[in-house]
Amino acid sequence: MPHERTILLVDGQSFYASIEKAARPDLKDKPVAVGDPARKNGIILAACPIAKSRGVTTAERVAEAMAKCRDLVVIRPRMQTYISVSLLITEIFESITDLVEPYSIDEQFLDVTGSISLLGSAEEIARLIQTRVKLSTGVWSRVGIGPNKILAKMATDNFSKKNPAGIFELTHNNIETELWPLPVHKMFMVARRMSAHFARMGLHTIGDIARLDLNEFKRQMRLRMGRQSDIQAEYYWQTANGIDPSPVVPGMRSQIKVINNGRALKWSMYRTMEDIEPLMVELVIEVCRRARRYGYMGRVVAVGAAETDGYQSSSFGRQMTLQRPSYLEHEVGAAVHELFLKHWKGMPLTQLHITLTDLSDDRVYQLDLFEDRERLIRREKAVDTLKDKFGPTAIVRASSLLKTGQAFERAAQIGGHWA
Repeated sequence: MPHERTILLVDGQSFYASIEKAARPDLKDKPVAVGDPARKNGIILAACPIAKSRGVTTAERVAEAMAKCRDLVVIRPRMQTYISVSLLITEIFESITDLVEPYSIDEQFLDVTGSISLLGSAEEIARLIQTRVKLSTGVWSRVGIGPNKILAKMATDNFSKKNPAGIFELTHNNIETELWPLPVHKMFMVARRMSAHFARMGLHTIGDIARLDLNEFKRQMRLRMGRQSDIQAEYYWQTANGIDPSPVVPGMRSQIKVINNGRALKWSMYRTMEDIEPLMVELVIEVCRRARRYGYMGRVVAVGAAETDGYQSSSFGRQMTLQRPSYLEHEVGAAVHELFLKHWKGMPLTQLHITLTDLSDDRVYQLDLFEDRERLIRREKAVDTLKDKFGPTAIVRASSLLKTGQAFERAAQIGGHWA
């Protein structure tokens, strides 16, 4: 029988805010949040524990956070710095084990099964990691320990973050007493909508799902969500029972299932279709450019938007299947335009997102008797080459010069934030 694995999920506490406080010792005892202080309707990306204790929350508006905490110091994000620190932390982890899998910019999985004989128990390794990362970056780490990635992740999210030591081990020996009593929304990958489905099924805790027979759970899920829900049912049942055979894979996960891009917007600027179209075109261009970079064409185009007039709000998310997979801007753009006009109620926009899914390898595609697709693909790839060499604004649509275009502002940012 193979030896049980030992997996860690290491999370950097208030990652962006911790980096900023480490760079500014004068802010050590002050409430700090990362966001754009010049954009009061922008969102808080991270808040330090002091700010959180005063009611500041991630993803709330900057103006709301500053109203709650009058002495809040809001610092504009420096994404390149955060990426560099994340890569430094990866190097620290790789000095402990060669099995390191980044999960996000501030979370990484480590398989330390082979390191225990050299460095001590999983808890001792966790403390070693906390010390090295803190000394090198100023970031305090919370560490979840488990026999697999799922349990390590849920140990971090539900227990390590509340434990003063920042370490918690969740195993099959204590899952029933520690994890199962938690409300079902505390389970990994269970969001608000799925929690509501489970509540209507009478499943209020993680243990309610774990204790069910799998076939009975599938039956209940089919009644609630249709026959296609069997795969979902098996996934949630295995998660509740702490079953996860997936390995820790060094490097970033390579399989891409979705390519998307979106913006949170100043609703006062995006009131008419004339205002919205320059941004919509830019989003289509970026989604298609990413798809070409990754070597995928998409068959399904989706548009999501939120709108408000200050009194009432509305949102929608709709998708359309193209006649053939594509990453050509005029084909994807036509679908986006049609979907948006069909479902937009005409109020000013606060969010707009475009997504390309049902991806397939771009080395195989359907030819067209009436359109030279190869020539169009070569043309768009030639534009990509120029942008890669000279920058994303080397060639832009004329509409990006209008006041609601964002191409030039975004070119100076990383991931939508200042570098």
